[in-house]
Amino acid sequence: MSDPAPFIVAIPARYASTRLPGKPLRQIADAPMIVHVARRALAAGASSVIVATDDVRIAAELRDHDVQVCMTRADHASGSDRLAECAEQLGWSDDTIVVNLQGDEPLAPVSGIRAVAEALATSDAPMATLASPITSAHEMFDPNCVKVVCDANGYALYFSRAPLPYARDAFALKRDVLPSTVPFLRHIGIYAYRAGFLRRFAALRPTPLEQAEALEQLRALEHGERIQVRIAPEPFPAGVDTEEDLARVRRLLESAGANRE
Repeated sequence: MSDPAPFIVAIPARYASTRLPGKPLRQIADAPMIVHVARRALAAGASSVIVATDDVRIAAELRDHDVQVCMTRADHASGSDRLAECAEQLGWSDDTIVVNLQGDEPLAPVSGIRAVAEALATSDAPMATLASPITSAHEMFDPNCVKVVCDANGYALYFSRAPLPYARDAFALKRDVLPSTVPFLRHIGIYAYRAGFLRRFAALRPTPLEQAEALEQLRALEHGERIQVRIAPEPFPAGVDTEEDLARVRRLLESAGANRE
């Protein structure tokens, strides 16, 4: 078996989170959250790990770790836009595989980071992402759970906060149980792209469906680009958006640390 294609992991991290101010620097067990995310990227075997941030406090916390910091503008609308500036600053070649790992994913599985990089490396699509099966009706009808519908070759047809695909006959009878014959998939917000496409994507105008659903990946589909979707090899725990999320992750990581002692 050939060695996997080399990839870098780029982590967009901004200080001014609306729901959880200073989120990247919130302490979890022995380190700030951004350090935990960087550790996951390093453990995945990335050839380099770059944190793209607009805040010197975040940069300072990473000074003693094997991570490169790229200082970016503060006015970026999305993580992809921030990484596009990073690609220009650092001069990444167009064929460089870049994994976009969100800065609020301290529990991101190493296998998932590798899987999305491999999905891009073995596909002719310019962008790749992951998904996992939806098993509960609550999740299916939750607008915070983003659904993805794929074609027979695993390319994304659409992403939505609505329940898709809509099982007409089954849901006409009841909506508390999912029919077992329908492939319901939850989108996992980790991406891989070639650096050349990342630059091109960030230069595209936001699109109507992207703005309606508040899902930036729809910009790629609306402009006719393909997105390869792979099933995640293991579950992705939810990221950190709220104080409740932070407390949950603290319990998990502190318990893991205690078990290693």
